[in-house]
Amino acid sequence: MKGPALPPLKHATVNECLAAAARTEHGLVFVDAAERETRLSWAQVYGRARRTAAGLQRLGVAPGERVAVLLPTSPGFMEAFFGALLAGAVPVPLYPPVRLGRLDEYHRSTARMLEVSGAVVVLTDAKVRLLLGESVAAARPRLGCHTVEEVSSAEGDVALSVRPESLALIQFSSGSTVDPKPVALRHGHLLAQLAALEAELPLVPGQPPVGVSWLPLYHDMGLIGCLLSAAYYPGNMVLIPPEVFLARPALWLRALSRHRGFVSPAPNFAYGLCLKRVKDAELEGVDLSSWRHALNGAEPVSLETLRRFTERFARWGFQAGALRPVYGLSEASLAVTFPPAGRGPRGLGVDARVLAAERRVVEGSREVVSVGRPLPGFEVQVRDELGHEVPEGRVGRVFARGPSVMEGYFGHAEATARALDAEGWLDTGDLGFERDGELYLTGRAKDVVIIRGANHAPQEFEECLEGVEGLRTGCAVALGFTPEGEQDEALLLLAELAPGAREEGLEERVREAVVAGTGVRPHTVRVLEPGTLPRTSSGKLRRAESLRRYLAGELTAPKKVGTVGLVVEMAKSAWAFTRAGREE
Repeated sequence: MKGPALPPLKHATVNECLAAAARTEHGLVFVDAAERETRLSWAQVYGRARRTAAGLQRLGVAPGERVAVLLPTSPGFMEAFFGALLAGAVPVPLYPPVRLGRLDEYHRSTARMLEVSGAVVVLTDAKVRLLLGESVAAARPRLGCHTVEEVSSAEGDVALSVRPESLALIQFSSGSTVDPKPVALRHGHLLAQLAALEAELPLVPGQPPVGVSWLPLYHDMGLIGCLLSAAYYPGNMVLIPPEVFLARPALWLRALSRHRGFVSPAPNFAYGLCLKRVKDAELEGVDLSSWRHALNGAEPVSLETLRRFTERFARWGFQAGALRPVYGLSEASLAVTFPPAGRGPRGLGVDARVLAAERRVVEGSREVVSVGRPLPGFEVQVRDELGHEVPEGRVGRVFARGPSVMEGYFGHAEATARALDAEGWLDTGDLGFERDGELYLTGRAKDVVIIRGANHAPQEFEECLEGVEGLRTGCAVALGFTPEGEQDEALLLLAELAPGAREEGLEERVREAVVAGTGVRPHTVRVLEPGTLPRTSSGKLRRAESLRRYLAGELTAPKKVGTVGLVVEMAKSAWAFTRAGREE
């Protein structure tokens, strides 16, 4: 499959893009938990970033060196991120510590990413710096750890010119199946992705370009798909901290209405969270008719969730055609495929047993959702184990090629050689098939569960649990394992208990739901304490790590807690996007 031609780029580098946006009246709006708003024009962002760039130069940061940015969604993030770019350096956005629990694990992960990226300095704020001590001490960046306020305190004005082939960003892959890898993206990669996104997100005549996002800025969907896209249009971007959205998801919909947002992306769980947590009373006066591009990506898409979302919020003007399940990955800068605008989700009923055993598509009851066609400038192929392209309706590994695909992992030549071939084709590690010129995903190659010789995507089993009362929606993993004393792989299900739910009888209800949906009976079911399953920095469940922890006896069963304890546990979960991205 091949997408249309990439339109001409408006700018050659992100630095030029920001300078052009600064000549407009558009900018950013920051929304806090009380719905207070702070506005910052692109001109102000540019001015503050130039001052930070001068401070980085004084500190000793040379062009091409890496600057780690560990900041929440805030004006300070803009100063640090764009300031690094204007200094000719390379920003490395990392997730700040948002939970006091498991700090040892956070420090190990952060120290590793600082070392792998070769960051020479860490930029943060005073609050976050208090929690970063061990990470910085272990990594020992040459210029230490500083707050943005300290770096930009003196006068200065620096905005270096860079080339399209200059390194612009190191973003770590989500790490859902392996440790996160440092994806190296050049200015040309980012600008090509932004041009492709603009072509796929047409404006409504007479409606200004306004985006709304609660996604974290250390993740490609929030950073590239939202922030940098707003600078490229240029337009306005309304930013809500992810922890604020998780605590009060109605603020997302209210901001879309208040600012007449035309585009806003989110993972599938966010649409389900709105169904569970948004009350009608919170939507008084809300009008969602301007929301024309409700993108759904970063995790498997549930058609049932999207149908229910449309039914629930249609009375506030939401249109089914706005929903667009999309596909992408860090190694491609962000997006690879989009469905046509205005069509709405397209599902295909397949026979799950034939799909698993024979890797071919025949009509059946399991719904698989289309993630559309290649973006402008992109190509997609589905290949077999020998690397040959398979015919339509056959499952294989998904490969992608395009102008925003990375040239490699920073400092990891062997990993790069495994992911990219000589012709620039990227092995995404995903499984899927083509039908009528569109791509359908069926799972991750490394997550395949083999039962009696048939290859099953874990989503087949996980989707069966969405209607099981007492489980946290989207907080379950299906895994293949070999039980002690046995020879064949069997099915293991790990699922988190919903806050306040009773554990009695739940494991058997899980078994019954999976048997009814797939015909496969799980060998082992374990119900776990809320927030137990490990996640990536972008909130995805880490199946391989979940299996390792289960086999090591590190996963905990639900505690018996009183009302006060339950409230405390729920508050912890709502705060941590990286650990509990699917709050009930």
